[in-house]
Amino acid sequence: MPTPQQSMGIMRRLGLHTPELRAWAMYDWANSAFATTIMAAILPVYYAKVAAAGLAENVRTAYWGYTSAAGLAIVAVLSPVLGTIADAIGCKKKLLWWFMLVGAGSAAGLWFVKEGDWQLASLLFIVGNIGFAGSCIFYDSLLPFLTDEHDVDRASSAGYALGYLGGGLLLALNLAWMLKPGLFGFADKGIAARASFVSVAIWWVVFTLPLMRRVQEPPVVRFDGEDGQNPFVVGFNRLFTTFRQIRRFKQVLIFLIAFWFFTDAIGTIIKMATIYGAEIGIGEGHLIGALLFVQLLGIPCTFAFGLIADRIGAKAAVMLTLVVYTGTCILGYFMTTPLHFWCLAAMVALVQGASQALSRSLYSTIIPRSKASEFFGFISVSSRFAGILGPILFGVFSQMAGGSRISILLLIIFFVIGMIGLAKVDIQEGRRVAAEAERELAANKLS
Repeated sequence: MPTPQQSMGIMRRLGLHTPELRAWAMYDWANSAFATTIMAAILPVYYAKVAAAGLAENVRTAYWGYTSAAGLAIVAVLSPVLGTIADAIGCKKKLLWWFMLVGAGSAAGLWFVKEGDWQLASLLFIVGNIGFAGSCIFYDSLLPFLTDEHDVDRASSAGYALGYLGGGLLLALNLAWMLKPGLFGFADKGIAARASFVSVAIWWVVFTLPLMRRVQEPPVVRFDGEDGQNPFVVGFNRLFTTFRQIRRFKQVLIFLIAFWFFTDAIGTIIKMATIYGAEIGIGEGHLIGALLFVQLLGIPCTFAFGLIADRIGAKAAVMLTLVVYTGTCILGYFMTTPLHFWCLAAMVALVQGASQALSRSLYSTIIPRSKASEFFGFISVSSRFAGILGPILFGVFSQMAGGSRISILLLIIFFVIGMIGLAKVDIQEGRRVAAEAERELAANKLS
């Protein structure tokens, strides 16, 4: 048995050494139920096999791509405004809670989707995606207030690793329901699938509670001229000010452009992999089983990359993940058998959590902490608009070509452009400018 000191040493190496960080990371555990069961695994297959059963196979894939893009477009428009308002009135946790409820409610609503109801499935997924992506803006923006730049990579990676574990556990249960519905009291596999959507809603709400109870709302920062103003006016004024000043944060801007490209490709792989596999004839058991494998293997891999980032730096570690992702696109183009899909899943598991976790932590060190929600709103815009283009292009080329293989190769271009952009980011310069801006903001803060 490890001593308390040894246990705390382990927790520090994992980035979970305070109760607040552990409670914060549990939100990754909570929302990953939506990311795995609904976004990546069961709903895409249910959409293709049941909700859109009357459509041609490549059309189902295309419509799923358009559906994935629509919700992200709405969040992309709203997120910078929401971020600035959250900074101005101190409501990060409250907004996280309400967006979570929107997402969870939409997940529960998928219970009512039956054969041919692809329009209802699309609408509920769009609204659920808004809830998921919107809540993540405020979740991510809490991180700079809970740790410093020395521990941020490990803390961010720990969140994603817990997300893999939480999402994987629920997905394993959902998969068991679908494989043996009678054993769990379900009449058939279709009802078991619909019940899995409801389970996501319950899981998401319950495991959000630790963050709401343990993590303190960061202090409100009000600047000269803002005292007594309407919070929405303050939010919009700050947004326009940041737009005017963004050239000062040159490294942030370069990072956002690079992030736009590579997160587009990553998000498209997450959303389209299962339905693409179904299109080329890979069985449902292999599709969902491989995604469960991603969840389980992703846990140690994400923790490991947090430690790797300590040695080689977060930027180099992200670069390494993008190289691996490029290889997954090449394999995806030639994929024909379930074994190929399992190999692709293993490659994704190696880098998926790390690429997102380290991007989040890296970004958090080159922005002013007092404007965390606002700047995470900007990165949300970047990733959401990226999420729009990838699935749309995937869908358009799938319809034009009568299949989706050529769409896979397009993602390589996005990864290469992202790597070129990331290589140009000067992290130390970005941190210097962020620290300088933070000092100026502190000087202008109202007493």
